Amino acid sequence: MKKYLSFFRLRFSMGLQYRVAALAGIVTQFFWGVMEIMIFRAFYRTDASAFPMTLSATSSYIWLQQSFLAFFTAWMMENEIFDSIVNGNIAYELCRPVSIYNMWYARSIANRLSRAVLRCFPILIVASFIPYPYGIAAPASAGHFLLFVITLFLGLAVMVSFCMLVYVLTFFTISPQGLRILFVSCVEFFSGALIPLPFFPEKVRQVMELLPFASMQNVALRIYSADMNRAEIERAVILQVFWLIVITLIGKLLCKIAERRVTVQGG
Repeated sequence: MKKYLSFFRLRFSMGLQYRVAALAGIVTQFFWGVMEIMIFRAFYRTDASAFPMTLSATSSYIWLQQSFLAFFTAWMMENEIFDSIVNGNIAYELCRPVSIYNMWYARSIANRLSRAVLRCFPILIVASFIPYPYGIAAPASAGHFLLFVITLFLGLAVMVSFCMLVYVLTFFTISPQGLRILFVSCVEFFSGALIPLPFFPEKVRQVMELLPFASMQNVALRIYSADMNRAEIERAVILQVFWLIVITLIGKLLCKIAERRVTVQGG
């Protein structure tokens, strides 16, 4: 465990050094959030009662989404890992007395966490001063905030496990580009990154909420503004834990198979 904590600390410290990139990201995400809220505002002005969430709850959802973008964006994978698999440098990783799955998992968590730490607080602070209903509202209660934090990190773990699955599947392909496009598109659409899941038709939403994508950002962001009742929260948390275990086990199994069958050309 100490080995993987060391990988985590090193990668986390490295991620904190990119402050200029973080500043650019903050500006980009802030204006993207403003643009999204203005788009939703245009729809709400026609008939606010036709929507499943209030404009204030939707605004909070968007600001939290932008603040923790590094947690839940599928496209924020590590090119270094893909390159090591494609060009054969994975051989050096396999020589180390560590599990490459656990090592990559620790690195991925650290990368996302360091980026979120640099970006989330400025966005949250500025968004809290934006007038109602366009800014971020306070959590519905202390209990909702605690559940928000728990499900936020559960969602991060599910996202990283899902990305690990993409890394491992790269062992069985010639190029990772097709996998990345497919998986990123699925995550962006089915996780609520483009449109919050409550805005989908009820029958479609019920199916989407059972998929692993809904266990990423959807749960935490909706709990914050009390958009889910107690029964829905319990089911959502159970699904988060279920998908985290299932996806991680599948990833570890495929990783072991890949390690036994990997062939590095050249020499």
